[in-house]
Amino acid sequence: MKLLLSLLLLSSSAFAASVPVTLDVGGAAVYGTELTPDGVQGKLPVVLLHAGSGPTDRDGNNHLLPGPNDSLKLLAEGLARHGIASVRYDKRGIAASANPRWREQELRFDDYIADAAAWAARLRTDARFSRVILIGHSEGAQIVAEACAIAKADGCVLLAGAGHPADELLREQLAKQLPPPLLAENERILAALKQGQPVADVPAPLQALYHASVQPYLISWLQHDPRKAVAGLSMPVLIVQGTSDVQVPVSEAQALAAAAPRARLQIIDGMNHLLKMVGTDAELQRKSYGSPDLPVAPQLLDSVNSFIDQLAR
Repeated sequence: MKLLLSLLLLSSSAFAASVPVTLDVGGAAVYGTELTPDGVQGKLPVVLLHAGSGPTDRDGNNHLLPGPNDSLKLLAEGLARHGIASVRYDKRGIAASANPRWREQELRFDDYIADAAAWAARLRTDARFSRVILIGHSEGAQIVAEACAIAKADGCVLLAGAGHPADELLREQLAKQLPPPLLAENERILAALKQGQPVADVPAPLQALYHASVQPYLISWLQHDPRKAVAGLSMPVLIVQGTSDVQVPVSEAQALAAAAPRARLQIIDGMNHLLKMVGTDAELQRKSYGSPDLPVAPQLLDSVNSFIDQLAR
């Protein structure tokens, strides 16, 4: 029994080869990790994983959170155990891809779309891979939805993605938090940014959201509607959302699915924003934001693996 257990542990820890990869974009390099299953014969499907908003790195970790959660790293490892290769990378300006060239005021939403499309195009030319699938998490879901169209991906997977434009989401969220005078200021700022106009006089309580260096990014982001992006996709699409996500409600996934009736919608009961099973346990929800010990939801892996398997038929 001890020998069998040792063999099982060995096989689960040596399932893939991990190598660093880079791609030159916008005059500098972005850095990533390629994970390739061992012992698989012939060409493999490959997934490009895109992280969510802010300083979130290739593994799904954000230094603003209490600790690492490794959500995207664990997802990549789960795919590898199913014989699916992957590349995940640090967005320009983030983690290993930090570069003085990419200061906050220089970043644009469209740059992230172009970078994802460039990675996908590179994977398309790699003879080891049979199909290229893009997976985006949170804000990354909207980014890959547009990159999938540019790169003509074989499949597109949207995890915990918003179904409404950013200005609509901000209005809804802030309506519950701000007093009427600040709500009026917020509307004034959003309306200007939506029209492509920077705002100089931002009230102190709203500086965290609308400080000068982030406004160019917001202006570019507000020009995009995730419903239009997913509606324009011709390849198979999988939309996945957890019921225990305190950041993105199920209604956002339903809005995406309504815009793309041919897409497959998968609602996972008990999965949270970090793709982990927490159910209604508030302590487990809190722990998931700062611990890599919790695995990603098995139902998520089953759904994504099945989706990719069907692309090969």
